[in-house]
Amino acid sequence: MKEYSDYDAMGLAELVRTRQVSASELLDQAVQRAEAVQGDLNCFSALYPDLAKQQLSKGDQTGPFAGVPFVTKDLAVAVKGAPLTNGSVSWKGHVAEWDSTLTQRYRDAGLVFFGQTTSPEFGLTTTTESTLYGQTRNPWDVTRTSGGSSGGASAAVAAGVLPMAQASDGGGSIRIPAASCGLFGMKPSRGRIPMGPWRTENWNGLSTIHALSRSVRDNAALMDATHGPETGNRYQAPKPERSFLEEVSRDPKPLKIALWRTAPNGTEPDEDAAAGLATTAKLLEDLGHRVVEAAPQIDGEAIGKAALFTISANIAAMIDDRAKMTGRQPREDELEPITLAMSNLGRTVPMVELAKANNLFNENAIIFETFLNEGGYDLILAPTLSRAPEKLGVMALTADPDSMGAAVASFSPHCPFFNQIGAPAMSVPLHWTPPTETAPQGLPIGMMFGGRYGSEALLYSLAGQLERAKPWVRRRPPIWAG
Repeated sequence: MKEYSDYDAMGLAELVRTRQVSASELLDQAVQRAEAVQGDLNCFSALYPDLAKQQLSKGDQTGPFAGVPFVTKDLAVAVKGAPLTNGSVSWKGHVAEWDSTLTQRYRDAGLVFFGQTTSPEFGLTTTTESTLYGQTRNPWDVTRTSGGSSGGASAAVAAGVLPMAQASDGGGSIRIPAASCGLFGMKPSRGRIPMGPWRTENWNGLSTIHALSRSVRDNAALMDATHGPETGNRYQAPKPERSFLEEVSRDPKPLKIALWRTAPNGTEPDEDAAAGLATTAKLLEDLGHRVVEAAPQIDGEAIGKAALFTISANIAAMIDDRAKMTGRQPREDELEPITLAMSNLGRTVPMVELAKANNLFNENAIIFETFLNEGGYDLILAPTLSRAPEKLGVMALTADPDSMGAAVASFSPHCPFFNQIGAPAMSVPLHWTPPTETAPQGLPIGMMFGGRYGSEALLYSLAGQLERAKPWVRRRPPIWAG
């Protein structure tokens, strides 16, 4: 057979199905590769091959990804018997006593859990750096971030450890790491993927869960295997007409796409990101689509403030949840400085501000869809990142708050909007910067497409067309597990 890293997850599953390789052999490959890159990238918070072997010993692997190695992110998604620290010293030593609803759906799809990827504390920044685990590095340039908060997942997939990994997104945390590491990432619509069993939403609906991957079809097939209602859903995304995997192989009709250049907070793409927009627009037009520069009118300052209040209040509640588990409030030295500041803010925000924030998110969802309808647009195009992946240390939760806040706000300024309105958006690896001394192959900058609530099918259809027109899967970074 070809090398392990030449296959995507569906390809590996086919090898297992046809008995060309065993699930145990795939597990050994994945663990060896994880161990090989860990020193360079620091992308795993835990490896637990023994749990994977126990899972395989039950012999009940079925589903579309039967026998394929898989990892979850160290944030919110629980795997029974595995650590779950949420990237925080205050949660150190915690072991999950049950599976999340999504974890069980992954098991039903045949995925085999062997480890966990790094996250910043509580997923609160766009880099993956924490006091508990240190800095996670980008396989394209180890002096730079792999993105956040799913930066461990993006580094592991980009380095060839495995073809896809679970990720979550409360303000860009699937799309930003995908863009930083040259991968495909889909943030689903609110209510598409389960978040239970104890809660059906996080951050008042801003956060969603799915995955980043090297191939589009893996991403779509995983959504097919995991989407749908769960107990207690207050809302659920529209049921698709056909499988998301089927959409990947279907070229979309000619689309009218709005090129959204200036972010809601006024940030402009730098020269590299602007070049990516231009080449992406040309590619779209060559494929028969129409690209028009246009943007919805959004009050970036107001919606940013609303998101800060919402997230801060939820962080304060999460810290209180941990206090109930341990019988004491975490000490200040168990929380990172910016986390602590956000928690303190969350405890002082007037209740009326949270109501205003939710109202503003609803208003902006209406503004966005009205913009699409009145302009006849199917989707928007924007740079996922406004510049190449940032140097490590700049956006960490231990950095100077003012400079850190400015860096985060200008790094991926289009991304949070789609969390705030609950609509889907994807990052597609369509552009690389010119080579540099520390990045001899250049650095990836993803291009983001977003659409109406429930429009994942259209996004997957376009992603499949773009992947066929401009394949990225053969590009390999300097740090490669093979």
